Amino acid sequence: MTTPLASSDIQSEIVLHRMSNGMTVIVQPMPWLRSAAFTLSFPAGICQESADRAGIASMTCEMVQRGAGSYSSRDLVAAQDNLGLDRNSGVLTNVVSYGAAMPAESFDQALGVYADILRRPHLPADQLDDARMMMMQELRAIEDEPSHRVMRRIRQMRYGDRLGRGPQGTMESLQTISQDDVREFFQTYYQANGAVLTVAGNVQPKQIIATAEAEFGDWKSGDKAVQYEAESCPGYDSIEMETSQTHIAFGFPCIPYGHERYFKMRAGIGILSDGMSSRLFDRVREQRGLCYTVSASCHSLPNAATVFGYAGTTPERAQETLDVTLHEVKHLVDDLQQSELDRWKVRIESALVMEQESSASRASSLASDFFQLGRPLETKALSELIEAITLKDVQEYWTENPPQDFHVVTLGPQPLTVNL
Repeated sequence: MTTPLASSDIQSEIVLHRMSNGMTVIVQPMPWLRSAAFTLSFPAGICQESADRAGIASMTCEMVQRGAGSYSSRDLVAAQDNLGLDRNSGVLTNVVSYGAAMPAESFDQALGVYADILRRPHLPADQLDDARMMMMQELRAIEDEPSHRVMRRIRQMRYGDRLGRGPQGTMESLQTISQDDVREFFQTYYQANGAVLTVAGNVQPKQIIATAEAEFGDWKSGDKAVQYEAESCPGYDSIEMETSQTHIAFGFPCIPYGHERYFKMRAGIGILSDGMSSRLFDRVREQRGLCYTVSASCHSLPNAATVFGYAGTTPERAQETLDVTLHEVKHLVDDLQQSELDRWKVRIESALVMEQESSASRASSLASDFFQLGRPLETKALSELIEAITLKDVQEYWTENPPQDFHVVTLGPQPLTVNL
């Protein structure tokens, strides 16, 4: 049995503030740290793109960071470096996110810099082709990496073109994106309604809220982002290529993060694939020596969720790898052991403890919770949810909801036989 985390030891109270323009600010003080971090996310993700402008969300994400406010492109980079920012940005299916970790004393200035980036970017036309070329290089890198190709294809099969599309777009769509397209996407989707700013670290909530109001309180508020449904097509797709390896991707529907039984489902996937003592790693890779890597994980969108899996092996062992892997997934409940559940709980509790040492990790978790649940989830509450799960809970969920409606994609010299 694991010991629940004590709230007095690991966290301070989470403060939530809703601004009049539709933006939400969430702050968790972590006074034992010297750092602070934020994530600012809003609904300007891949699903807002049209098919003929695929990649426009990522292009806009790149372009807004090439000069803003009183900063030229070079000055902006220097200003961020001078503040000690460890920064990141990225486009996901539903949202675009910008974030940074920094010494706590740099926070107010850093948020001011990002107010310029997100509200007053230059969008320099003379740098559009540079951004386009960078994205094309990223797309070529994916095409050259077979594991990425099969995982991209399995997402498309599970979610459809709009929700399953990657952030890089296509070579054809990238060629067509113009400066006017970037400016229109920015003007339409870069706005406060639906945005969330999460902050964690050695900060004072009242001061953070005041700074956020000063920098973003008059940010325009547009229409609420449209939510799209998944368009699933279960089945098998084979990408034939003369390679010395075979890459296998699979997926099947599950319940989303936020569902009342989510962690009971998640515990089963943890037993299958969390760590080197998990079933897939031990029974497929170690005991049988069938592959060099095998894993499964949960992926959740507001309107759909999937367990995605991957295995990399040789063509000679590919068929057996697929058969044994799917067998382990389908027969999870046949011989569940309490020791397996206990190991998974320890891993989760360990991750929660480690998160309390990282302001960036905590800020990111708060943002994810808000978009998936509509509220931040306190670490103590999550710890209690995990601790309360019993082996019977896991058995009952997977017995009542067995894996089915599989999607499978393989890439290798020849197709495989898939019994779906």
